[in-house]
Amino acid sequence: MADSLSDFERTDFSYEGTQKSVYRRGNGPAVIVIHEVPGITPEVANFGRRVSDAGFTTFMPMLFGDPGRDFSNSYAVQGILRACISREFSVLTARQSSPITNFVRALCREAHRECGGPGVGALGMCLTGGFALSLMVEPSVMAPVLSQPSLPFPIGSQRRAALGISERELEAVKERAKEGCRVMGLRFTGDPLVPGERFETLRRELGANFEGIEIDSSRGNPHGISRTAHSVLTLDLVDEEGHPTRAALDRVLGYFNERLRPETA
Repeated sequence: MADSLSDFERTDFSYEGTQKSVYRRGNGPAVIVIHEVPGITPEVANFGRRVSDAGFTTFMPMLFGDPGRDFSNSYAVQGILRACISREFSVLTARQSSPITNFVRALCREAHRECGGPGVGALGMCLTGGFALSLMVEPSVMAPVLSQPSLPFPIGSQRRAALGISERELEAVKERAKEGCRVMGLRFTGDPLVPGERFETLRRELGANFEGIEIDSSRGNPHGISRTAHSVLTLDLVDEEGHPTRAALDRVLGYFNERLRPETA
């Protein structure tokens, strides 16, 4: 069933000629939730609610799709096709971030200005999963989370291991990590869109400052997770104590708390 998003406040945010709707909910330090393909589905909205209910202000920019529309395979395909032809996204470039990340960085700055605290959290999913890494160039981003980072599309060995950011950005990310800004990543082990080589790159570049959560989705895994599982925190979340996706959700919220509200962690 479609989600009206009626419990979110809708505003518009503009930066360098780009304007997007932003859905906001809650109070406390800001967390930017960057939705997956095909858009802010009910599952993505529910994740945003979990974040705000945990004591944060959720900011969800609407980058593409129809707000609150139910997920369907045809809707997802439409979203991927739009991203492929959009100048805002770099779907195949191994060493270049998507141009839309400049807009999201500006939103991070504004959210920090409005909400205060030590900084903001930023979580991307699927096509936007790697955005949180690129956003670390912005000093206000203190808690980056990469959930099933799918760009660049893993076509060929180079892209399978690539992070989708420039060398300059990667050096900035590594410096921030040395200063204590840890990076978190989530993936299902059998997800062909997020190959293990990508997390190996993150471990090699960031060392102990990368916290990777890899959930077993191999054939015969103990929790019966589908081999096609992809969306750790939304469509494939099993919200039950003891399930690894629920444990991943709890860890993400705990990470935001550690980084953005250290006095209560």
